[in-house]
Amino acid sequence: MKQRTYPRRQAGASLLEAIAYLGIAAIVILGAVSLLTGAFSSAQSNQAGEEVTAIRTAVRKLYMGQGYGTGSLNGTLKTAAAFPGTLAVTADGTATNVWGGNVVVTGATGSFTIAYPALPQDVCLATLVAASGWQSIASPGTASITTFPVTPAAAATACSVSGAGGNALTFTSN
Repeated sequence: MKQRTYPRRQAGASLLEAIAYLGIAAIVILGAVSLLTGAFSSAQSNQAGEEVTAIRTAVRKLYMGQGYGTGSLNGTLKTAAAFPGTLAVTADGTATNVWGGNVVVTGATGSFTIAYPALPQDVCLATLVAASGWQSIASPGTASITTFPVTPAAAATACSVSGAGGNALTFTSN
């Protein structure tokens, strides 16, 4: 009697199936990285706006009913622990943002300024569009912004630096 032979079943995945799986996994990973990059950029935009607003609030609170004097207020803000925790602050009161720019708060008798440099172009634009409650916001080479909310076109003009070093904004408040 002749023995019957049955076709063998394949065990495991073929090379083509493995390549297809890896391709799909790569697409999913690239999509996730793209979403995370966008989320981090958005978070940094929010962080910049929150930092200058927190500094403005701290200065107003410290100098309530008094003039701001003239000169740097960084030392006083450092002593009062008034800088936001997201800024790196040295013992001498030098505050540095996440892009490496030195944040300088300067009194001008009845008002004060917050110089916030080294902003990437996209963060600068988002920070300006969301800004409110300032007397003015200046950017080198452009006219000071005094009308709020800031239009995207005005923000794009003020945030025209796209290379290294970024954009510098100077916020004025009373």
